[in-house]
Amino acid sequence: MARLVLGVGGGIAAFKSAHLASLLRKRGHRVRVILTPAAAQFVTPLTFESLTGEPVYGDLWDPPRYGDDGEILGEAHIHLARWGEAALVAPATADLLGQLASGQARDGLTTFLLAFGGPVLLAPAMHHRMWAHPAVQESVARLQRFGYRFLGPVAGSLASGEEGWGRMLEAQELADLFEDHLHGRDLQGKRVLVTAGPTQEPFDAVRHISNPSSGKMGYALAQAAFGRGAQVVLISGPTCLPDPYGVEVHRVQRAEEMYQEVARRFPEVDILVAAAAVADHRPKEFHEGKIRKEDLLFQLELEPNPDILKEMGRRKKKGQILIGFAAEWGMDEGSARKKLLEKRLDMVVLNDVSGPGEGFRADTNRAFLVTAQGVQELPLLSKRELAHRIFDAAKDLPGGGRPGGGR
Repeated sequence: MARLVLGVGGGIAAFKSAHLASLLRKRGHRVRVILTPAAAQFVTPLTFESLTGEPVYGDLWDPPRYGDDGEILGEAHIHLARWGEAALVAPATADLLGQLASGQARDGLTTFLLAFGGPVLLAPAMHHRMWAHPAVQESVARLQRFGYRFLGPVAGSLASGEEGWGRMLEAQELADLFEDHLHGRDLQGKRVLVTAGPTQEPFDAVRHISNPSSGKMGYALAQAAFGRGAQVVLISGPTCLPDPYGVEVHRVQRAEEMYQEVARRFPEVDILVAAAAVADHRPKEFHEGKIRKEDLLFQLELEPNPDILKEMGRRKKKGQILIGFAAEWGMDEGSARKKLLEKRLDMVVLNDVSGPGEGFRADTNRAFLVTAQGVQELPLLSKRELAHRIFDAAKDLPGGGRPGGGR
């Protein structure tokens, strides 16, 4: 687990940061908080001390810290800069962004950020007209050039009662995104295409053939790839899930539509992860309107859908990575290896959908990662963690460690 520094700026969204600190600690991270003087007007230091079990920092003039052996650790901001492995500022206010962009060190938080050499993520929160102001946008652009990473803001209801861009991401989203970034930026410069969810094959205007895929695995893969620095496109069948932050999402219904979207984008991607549960067949005839119950056929004539994986395997260029999924009723490694060879895949993620807490609709999954080099058995993991284990393994595949391998 990581040592994280959470900086809290002076805005009403600071109350979300208390929940964020609690979530990160529950996930096993050590969290130390730095409050700006304005932030302490919204949430007290004692709140964060209680939630994290760690000292809270704020005053630039805090006395030097000492180790257990009496060795001086340095001023508070220098001590924290040495202690922390990553930093997240939430909320990052307009004033805070302006100070940081111009290199000012007027309080404990800005002084720490200038001294810190690790990754820094900024979660802005402010009124929508403040966010749109040219001075703020100039600060954002400058900070991005410096290497700071932004999470948000998003559009939504604001404390003023108005709607617009400027709302800070929710604590759960920030915790997930922050953990994704902790896996590094090994996909920086790569383009990743992910398919997710079920497809629906209609036989009239209100009925269709489908499966119980929730899309959770594919969405976790898309979010993990974004966190690791990739430019990500998600082609999703019908789900109830919100769009992953930072990911370009295209929603489809039928397998044929998914095939067309994937085929159009595949030549330009480095990695395709086909996690969607695509229907193998579709009704041969479609009836306009609704078929009356008494007129429903008891035998539905079907025809095959395009095999997306097989066709992309045929089109695959040197350096492109193609990862498929095999949802089996029981772990059938032979079937997965056959799929690997016949469809020219680089990896098959084999998972058993028959067990409790695995497969469709569950938040966890157990899998074998089958490649030409061998088989890696994974324990029951959250789908977010499994997504990262898949990308970890992809680095060892031919072309996996080279940005831009598909072009």
